[in-house]
Amino acid sequence: MREKNYFFSGITELLILAILSHHDSYAYEITKFIKEASNDTLDISQNTIYAITYKMEEEGKISQYSKLVGKRRTRMYCHIEDIGKEHYEKLLNNFRIAFNGVEKIISSLSLLNEEDIIDE
Repeated sequence: MREKNYFFSGITELLILAILSHHDSYAYEITKFIKEASNDTLDISQNTIYAITYKMEEEGKISQYSKLVGKRRTRMYCHIEDIGKEHYEKLLNNFRIAFNGVEKIISSLSLLNEEDIIDE
């Protein structure tokens, strides 16, 4: 059984909210954008997108509405709510802080390794 990756789940939520902060969107469009914009390095299934959007809808961060596409087809669009915008800003800030911290640690270790080589 695969262990749940909470880090990746948080990143997915961040990405969904980032997209929705620019425009309302639907699951396939979100999936496609993430894959293309990341040069295929992030490939998130529509099922994952659905699960996270349902959770965020229950939390009031987003709302969903149906829109007629063509003559008979409807599509469920997601819209970010004010509480979702606030949550997005917090997630983005936390991500940037964590990313910068990881970069500093990796850079420090690279310098230590270079110094160790020089000392030897």
